[in-house]
Amino acid sequence: MASSSSSKVSLKLLIDTNAERVLFAEASKEFVDFLFNLFRLPVGTVTRLLTTNGMVGCLGKLYKSIENLSDDYLNNPKQSKDIVLKPRSPLVSGYLLPPGVYKKVDTNSGALNLYMCGRRCSNAVTYAMNTSCPNCGYGMSCSVKFVGSIENNTRVKDSSEGVGGGFVKGVVTYTVMDDLEVLPMSTISAIAMISKFNVRDITSLEEKVVELGIEEGVKLLKASLECKNALTRVFLKNMAA
Repeated sequence: MASSSSSKVSLKLLIDTNAERVLFAEASKEFVDFLFNLFRLPVGTVTRLLTTNGMVGCLGKLYKSIENLSDDYLNNPKQSKDIVLKPRSPLVSGYLLPPGVYKKVDTNSGALNLYMCGRRCSNAVTYAMNTSCPNCGYGMSCSVKFVGSIENNTRVKDSSEGVGGGFVKGVVTYTVMDDLEVLPMSTISAIAMISKFNVRDITSLEEKVVELGIEEGVKLLKASLECKNALTRVFLKNMAA
């Protein structure tokens, strides 16, 4: 399955039609990578994705207050509020979220601008011109040239990213519970889980293949913050938020 933000990932749900709930899903590497990558999203990005009206709790109001705050109250008015409201996210494949969330920069176009303190008192650099130098407080306005490949230098790499990228191996099928708990799938464990759910009428069980794209990805992110039956909330129409 492709990892671009425009692609979709298939998910096979096992549904208890009598209880109107998803028992669990049979998921591929791409879907599990999507779930794990949600933890790499900055809070500001999550709030923007869900919109201030869709947020549970206080973060929506906090986001809006920063947005509406006059530059007169900013310590450095030349510093863009986007540093807080639209933080740069790591360039990791498989998110299945809107392309605008992850801003890949074309270094050949000169769009990637870095700045450092004009007094050269620190080796610190910033994306936002005139950010206060952490050493002397002077505005960091001296342009620094970026050298190399944006893909090689900014793409997030960690010990969990093996062959093919992402967090988990692609040769395994995974079980994702309604509350998004992830487990390696096996026939024995699937039978045990059905028994655990106390399903009395096996004929009420139904398999359903659904697709997860950008819209469903955002809905799943929202549901994961609001309830413990995220798959049911997003994919069963009669219980959709």
